[in-house]
Amino acid sequence: MARYLDVHPDNPQPRLIREAVDIVRGGGLIAYPTDSSYALGCQIGDRAGVERIRDLRRLGEQHHYALVCRDFAQLGQFVQLDNWVFRLVKAHIPGPYTFILPASRDVPRRLLHPKKRTVGARVPDNRVTQALLAELGEPLLSSTLLLPGDEEPLTQGWEIKDRLDHSLDAIIDAGECGKEPSTVVDLSGDEPEVVRRGAGDPTPFE
Repeated sequence: MARYLDVHPDNPQPRLIREAVDIVRGGGLIAYPTDSSYALGCQIGDRAGVERIRDLRRLGEQHHYALVCRDFAQLGQFVQLDNWVFRLVKAHIPGPYTFILPASRDVPRRLLHPKKRTVGARVPDNRVTQALLAELGEPLLSSTLLLPGDEEPLTQGWEIKDRLDHSLDAIIDAGECGKEPSTVVDLSGDEPEVVRRGAGDPTPFE
């Protein structure tokens, strides 16, 4: 049964944030709110956590996992940024975007796209997410909480508990999230490519 943490969306309680981070550090898989929708998250080096996300979402090998980072500086440790990409990414974070970028050597190989050697990276504009990342001290390995057969991500903590109580280790309920996943933009080529339209305005990348 998942630990259910009722967290204030604007002033997340430090005790509950520490409890969630302790669960992640102990090899746990959590559901947590972002600025677009709820997401699944585990530690970057947690092989079992990645497999649990893959199984829950029935993901293929081509799926881009996202490194959810606290800020631009942290993001820059895990991806490679050309000059034009640097400016474009910096202008749109924090926000509801996931950027596909060439990974640095700090990213475990199993998290990379098998052909492109790329990984997703994002910096959400959400106080609960930011509190989690500050306490954890590293990015969360994440994927949108969009279950097989569903057309929209899960947006309510109670609904996540009802459906995934025995599949997760913790659920952070900070109220209703948006009903759209992040907008995904591939910046690994010569020009931006909008891969998925979501909560973020895709116009600047088209």
